[in-house]
Amino acid sequence: MDILFAFGLTLFAGLSTGIGSALAFFTKKTNTRFLAISLGFSAGVMIYVSMVDIFVKAQDSLVAELGLKAGSWATVASFFGGMLLVALIDKAIPSGENPHDMYKVEDIEEAKAQSEEKLMRAGMFTALAVGIHNFPEGIATFISALHEPSIAIPIAIAIAIHNIPEGIAISVPIYYATGDRKKAFIYSFLSGLAEPIGALVGYLILMPFINELTFGIVFGAIAGIMIYISLDELLPSAQEYGEHHLSIYGAIAGMAVMAASLLFFI
Repeated sequence: MDILFAFGLTLFAGLSTGIGSALAFFTKKTNTRFLAISLGFSAGVMIYVSMVDIFVKAQDSLVAELGLKAGSWATVASFFGGMLLVALIDKAIPSGENPHDMYKVEDIEEAKAQSEEKLMRAGMFTALAVGIHNFPEGIATFISALHEPSIAIPIAIAIAIHNIPEGIAISVPIYYATGDRKKAFIYSFLSGLAEPIGALVGYLILMPFINELTFGIVFGAIAGIMIYISLDELLPSAQEYGEHHLSIYGAIAGMAVMAASLLFFI
């Protein structure tokens, strides 16, 4: 049952790219204020839970296994190792196809002026890039859900929110390259499947080796991944969609909600 819950959460987070795809087809204007606050909220949730809860649990496990000094060093190494992993993934993606470039529903009109070949290439590369980004997020959500369900739910919601604009970024160019809403939605939907695939890989490869030591390393890396995503994707995207202060207000609200939810589980 715990495994089904973990997979279900990961599936929910990943397939929210389909929500962004649907928004691109059925709305005429992007609610930029709402997206700015929502993305800031997601960043706040991830930053708070990573530093206050996930990092601490990683350190507790590693210190228990390795001793205070070695355990503390291992925690910091795994934390920055998680950041390095996502940074290397970013580096491998051509900048022109990076999903960090934000799209709005209004960009549909601009997209009409571009060649079909160029649009299709942009959409396909964006779908691939989103899929690659979602893979480590799937592992992080799944492992968190198995060991700490109380923190996995807000993490999954935060990831789901930040997948919505990525769904728009995939759907807009593919739709205007093919004229096919169904095809654009399918590509957006498939890119989100990388998240549950990441969970499956995490289950098949990592689970047989999970003990206090590997749990601490994985949780330390998850904290690093979440912080990197927040600082590199969520907050810059939130500020691109709306006023600077809206993203900060959203981030503070996310931290407050996460703090309150953790207090309920004490």
